[in-house]
Amino acid sequence: EPHWEKKPGAVIAFEQQTLYGLLIVNKRRCVYSNIDPKVSRELFIRTALVEQELGQNEGFLQYNQELIEDIQVLENKSRRRDILVDEQTLFEFYDKKIPQDVNNRAAFNKWWKGQKQKDKRFLHMSREELMQHGADHVTEFDYPDTWQQENLLLPLAYHFDPGQAVDGVAVQIPVALLNQVQETGFDWHIPAFRHELICALIKSLPKTIRRNFVPAPNYADAVLAAIEPMQGNLIDAISTRLLRMTGVRVEPDAWDLSTLAPHLRLQFEVRDENDKLLARGLNLTKLKAQLQGKVTDTLSKVADKGIEKADLTEWSFGELPSSYVKKQGQYEIKAFPALVDKKDSAAVELFDNEHKAQQAHQQGLRRLVLLNVPSPIKYLQQNLPNKSKLGLYFNPFGKVNDLIDDCIAAAVDSLLTKYGNIRTAEAFEKAKEQIRGELGDTVVEIATQVEQVLSIAHGLNKRMKGRVDLTMITAHGDIKSQLQSLVFKGFVSQHGAAKMMDLIRYLKAIERRLEKLPVDPNRDRLCVLELEKVAEQYQKLTNKIPKGMPVPEEISNIFWMQQELRVSLFAQTLGTPYPVSAKRVLNAIKESEL
Repeated sequence: EPHWEKKPGAVIAFEQQTLYGLLIVNKRRCVYSNIDPKVSRELFIRTALVEQELGQNEGFLQYNQELIEDIQVLENKSRRRDILVDEQTLFEFYDKKIPQDVNNRAAFNKWWKGQKQKDKRFLHMSREELMQHGADHVTEFDYPDTWQQENLLLPLAYHFDPGQAVDGVAVQIPVALLNQVQETGFDWHIPAFRHELICALIKSLPKTIRRNFVPAPNYADAVLAAIEPMQGNLIDAISTRLLRMTGVRVEPDAWDLSTLAPHLRLQFEVRDENDKLLARGLNLTKLKAQLQGKVTDTLSKVADKGIEKADLTEWSFGELPSSYVKKQGQYEIKAFPALVDKKDSAAVELFDNEHKAQQAHQQGLRRLVLLNVPSPIKYLQQNLPNKSKLGLYFNPFGKVNDLIDDCIAAAVDSLLTKYGNIRTAEAFEKAKEQIRGELGDTVVEIATQVEQVLSIAHGLNKRMKGRVDLTMITAHGDIKSQLQSLVFKGFVSQHGAAKMMDLIRYLKAIERRLEKLPVDPNRDRLCVLELEKVAEQYQKLTNKIPKGMPVPEEISNIFWMQQELRVSLFAQTLGTPYPVSAKRVLNAIKESEL
């Protein structure tokens, strides 16, 4: 069993000895070159040199290995295993160069010491010697080494493992940059795979649609020649071009991405500062949600000391920038500082996302204001009408004091909107003094409106108690769901003071609906079907929002559009602030798709 062993630097075998047929020595180690120098030399070259198991650092081995790895990258890029020469060719290269009596490390070192003084590149292979044929088709344009997105330059890793989960091209993202990478553009893939991708997408369509685009490769050629790469969404671009070519419209849900081979979808690999893989996947949004804590921790680690602050009860620091950038190596790390509400104090923390930072900053500002102005509760008790005081007891969500705190929070938020994005001590001081003088009256106004909301909601719930006619069960279920989305614990500050009068109108619309329901339950049922179609699409849209991310304003607006749609369907005489229909809401959903 002759084999190469790195530690002694020689080919070793196991010797057996017998005496009169009896085994007296079993598997005694011996140097095999003393027995068969020719086989030992071959094993030395194949294992120590070709397989890089020499056991010592040599420049030629490193140089040759780097060349081999470069050619393997070409193979991974072009998805073929016929560019790099085989191991026999590597063996023959060394076999021609190395003397016949060299069959172990000691002999090699003795020979190589003298040889490299004559020519230190004697054992360096050339690129041509390592390639079976050229790879001119593997250009930097078609197979780039990096992916550029604005000022970010992200490495691309190429894998060629057909049938495996990790196959194709992976965008490597340092975790500290994850918050800066946007979804846009990655659906276009690299130029070399674009034709195959478009062809596969056409083949993913249902047969009834697909037959309009046969043969698929020809249509892929025509589409690719006509579209502007990286402009908008790839599928939208393909759909638009196919419509112009054939007059056939392809709806977005007709494309089946699940049929695509793994290498036709860019993967994302998120790595830490030591290049350790943290997570891999196809969905960048999900990876961001999964690694949210890691990103925030990384930002805190790389940030300058003193940026983040705790236990703040007043604005005792200078200007708070809306963004923070720090150069680290070849990258610029970007974070978003914001005030954060800590209940009995505020803090300054770094966020990985601008929208999250803005939302947190608003709440942190509110807390800092409340810590620095007198409580308006006494003023509220003195100035709120008795009827409104009594109405607040209709609060079904815990203590009245919690509801009043919610009203106060909404009042501060409302008053803060006048002052924009407060980021300096001077701006905060000015806002605080103004709010000090206006807070009492604002809270009274909001509490009066909230009392109306709770009173109407209480009356509606009371009307829907008890036995319900079968024809009205669907309507009652729909109304209860609507009420739960409008009136809940913390609804005043979450919806905002500006929405309280609208809330009253929505609840009055429900009153009108309940009045009409016994007269024409069939009409109500048809309206519910229309609302359900809209709600289904809206739910799909909101499901795309990563966990922990604030709801974007344009999506919040669609929620309120649905409430206006209900007013137009069930209580048109109450009026809506703008024209609304199911079609308009669905169009808004489509335009806001993430």
